[in-house]
Amino acid sequence: MIDRLTVDDLDACLALAQERDWPPERHKWALLFEVGTVYGVRDGAGRVIGTTILTRYGASLAAISMVLVARDHERRGIGGALMSHAIGEAGGATIVLNATEYGRPLYERLGFVTVGRTFTHIGHFTGVAEHASRPAGPGDLAAIHRLDTEVNGADRGILVDRLPGFAAEVRAVEGQGGITGYGAVWQNHDNGVIGPVVAETPRDARGLIADLAAGVEGPVRLDLDDRHPELFRWAVERGLDLATSTVVMAHGGPLPGDRRRWFVPMMQALG
Repeated sequence: MIDRLTVDDLDACLALAQERDWPPERHKWALLFEVGTVYGVRDGAGRVIGTTILTRYGASLAAISMVLVARDHERRGIGGALMSHAIGEAGGATIVLNATEYGRPLYERLGFVTVGRTFTHIGHFTGVAEHASRPAGPGDLAAIHRLDTEVNGADRGILVDRLPGFAAEVRAVEGQGGITGYGAVWQNHDNGVIGPVVAETPRDARGLIADLAAGVEGPVRLDLDDRHPELFRWAVERGLDLATSTVVMAHGGPLPGDRRRWFVPMMQALG
């Protein structure tokens, strides 16, 4: 039986994640409980043995993430059942997810197709701030919201509204017509995650990333979209080595919006 989990199940979800060798990302999971719907399966003793999260952006776009099944319950159809349930709950929206090679065959069987890749770079940033952006304040949120909606082709206000409280820093790039780009950095379990990054040009994206990374003490994580390979070498030259990659997959149609200006997701779990 598939249940809808609540924030009271957060510790159980973290325990399942750690059992599957994922880090205990409490800050991240807490946000996902706020903005998404968390589905789970329990065993006879009430232990959470499977999860997935559906995050809806209006009626047209959704993201699926955190597909986990306990090791002692693998290959019993739990992951497929959770995915099928989440797809049904998406109500015909285009769905995006980031898949490991391990999970990719399941998603392909469910009708997902590959639309790109995300390349994760991690390390201590050795570059310097480029002063290409400025701190974003409460008065910028409406403009950031409009820009994010335009680039993503869907209203992601549930994320933009929470960004100032969730992120350690939010910065904006301003052009003649107003804000043309924005980015944020937030603290995960063991690194500062830069994302999202939306920008008019790769140069603006580099400036945002550098300005955000320069303020991070400790390792930085950067999930770069494969549409902008010119940023890969730039990142490596500044101490952020390629760590892993995932496949971006979509269900129900192509991803909407202007992906030319999409450089880094807020987190892979949110599409």
